[in-house]
Amino acid sequence: MLKFFKPNNIFLFTSKAPKYVFALLIIVLSIGLTESLFLSPEDYKQSHSVRIMYVHVPSAWLALSIFSLMTILSLGVFIFKNKNFSLISKSLAPSGFIFNIIALVTGAIWGKPTWGTWWAWDSRITLMLILFIFYSMYLLSWRIFKEKDHVIKITSLIAILGFINVPLIKFSVDWWPTLHQSSSVKILSKTTIHPSMLIPLAFMTAAFVLFSILIFLMKYNTELIKIKNKGLDRL
Repeated sequence: MLKFFKPNNIFLFTSKAPKYVFALLIIVLSIGLTESLFLSPEDYKQSHSVRIMYVHVPSAWLALSIFSLMTILSLGVFIFKNKNFSLISKSLAPSGFIFNIIALVTGAIWGKPTWGTWWAWDSRITLMLILFIFYSMYLLSWRIFKEKDHVIKITSLIAILGFINVPLIKFSVDWWPTLHQSSSVKILSKTTIHPSMLIPLAFMTAAFVLFSILIFLMKYNTELIKIKNKGLDRL
């Protein structure tokens, strides 16, 4: 099974996939924006500012999910000695980094009319800022360190250590006093958000997932082309 993760095998798929992902992204994003901006109702307390949720929440979800996936891949580097896992993780990181920034910025924009301030040292906000720092450390390490084996170990350790922050973000609203409300969308229990808001949220989340896949494919293809240009058959 691990043979599939060889660069040449993956490139056969990733080189053709972006155009299909992009087409699907346009369709899903168009539906999501229509639902979010025009068809979903305003909140009885937050009015139209609640629409920020359709960007803020998916961005936070994706930032956490991508970092979690990077951690799994980083563990795979040490367990299976497959360096291509680090290349996949490296290609995932930029979109996770972007979503982390979007989550912080939209959180500040949403916080002003809701809490009366752009920023508060709330537990979840602070932990999201720490996640941003881990993303930054990870990406900067690829630029600072030139020796391949060295940088793979360093970035893998950053991802593994940074993962400690992920469950803290998830459960921060349950463990500590916070301005954030508890989760409205739940997997193991009843979701409290109304379907009129859940449907556009689902479409926007799907659109963001497709966008992250597109960015990953573009970045990963670039990395594979660099390897091929160097005349390397494997990492």
